[in-house]
Amino acid sequence: MRIIVFGLLLSIVILNWLWPLPLPVSVKFLVSIFVIIASQYQFWSRLSSGSVFAPEFPRPLIILFNWAVGTILFLTLFQLALDLGTLVVALIAWQPVFFIGTSARVAVGALAGLLAAVGVANALRVPHVRDVTVTIRGLSPLFDGYRLLQLSDLHITRLFSAKWVSRVVARANTANADLMVVTGDFIDGSVDMRRADIAPLAGLRAPDGVLAAPGNHEYFFDYAAWIRHLSGLGVDMLENQHRIITRGTARLVIAGVTDRSACQHGQVEPDLDTALVGAPPDAPVVLLDHQPGDAPAAAARGVALQLSGHTHGGMIRGLDRLVARGNNGFVSGRYQVGGMTLYVSNGTGLWPGFALRLGVPAEITRFHLRAE
Repeated sequence: MRIIVFGLLLSIVILNWLWPLPLPVSVKFLVSIFVIIASQYQFWSRLSSGSVFAPEFPRPLIILFNWAVGTILFLTLFQLALDLGTLVVALIAWQPVFFIGTSARVAVGALAGLLAAVGVANALRVPHVRDVTVTIRGLSPLFDGYRLLQLSDLHITRLFSAKWVSRVVARANTANADLMVVTGDFIDGSVDMRRADIAPLAGLRAPDGVLAAPGNHEYFFDYAAWIRHLSGLGVDMLENQHRIITRGTARLVIAGVTDRSACQHGQVEPDLDTALVGAPPDAPVVLLDHQPGDAPAAAARGVALQLSGHTHGGMIRGLDRLVARGNNGFVSGRYQVGGMTLYVSNGTGLWPGFALRLGVPAEITRFHLRAE
């Protein structure tokens, strides 16, 4: 199936867009080779590291690959639209032959390249802090105004490397949060690959600490090694566990569960009941769950606020509708699920295998908790 899909993409871009252009055959041949090489980005990534999720190339080359892949995808869509539009016009005008001019081909090619460039540039930016106010049922007035900062889907790699991570940490620290949480997908790559790039996370600072739940990408590599390493950086990993935050006599429970994919990798599957064993029954619960799909079950269990990521917000406006279908309808922002508020972060970083954002900005999210 993958071969068929890529074959169709390449035939549209090379045969239907490139070849009719009035260019020397040698130029067309070179461009065709570039398109074929770029379309196999995941293959080259696997060759470089053993995993499609961790391209171990110089950062400029990863950026170029992402731009090229984005351009190919956009150009395929635009060329199809151009073909269909021209066909419709020809049928309406009863023209037996229809022709697409060079200017139209150049225009869709330029637009595809421009959109891909903008998309990659948006993905690489250090996101601004987004403020969200959430009213928590049962929250003590002593916690009214409590600031909780969420990072999610950092995907620390050669694309989102130490310099980018340092800037994220600096921005997070200036948000003056009481507590920081990370809802999974810290990395792509092994501990040895990412040791230097992830080191700045040790600089995260908040009075009530840094809590986190694992994402599915942690399981793609040496999960146990990553949990140890993240703990060594000062990140308190909640694997079906909870912590209690206090303000005087008031309490707030922060629980975290493992990822839905854990059992596929021989690890402990998510268990909210286990995570809440021993939690004070009168304290509201904030749940960290990387994937948002199980939100209805958390709401039924009495969770007040669930923070998730995983979807990257769909990355591109329009594509988000498809991503939502694979995540129980949840893709970006705030949802009311029964009596629970679910917030799905667009992500702070992005998987380097498709690092484009259009209309779906990355985020560092600062929640202001309010008592009813």
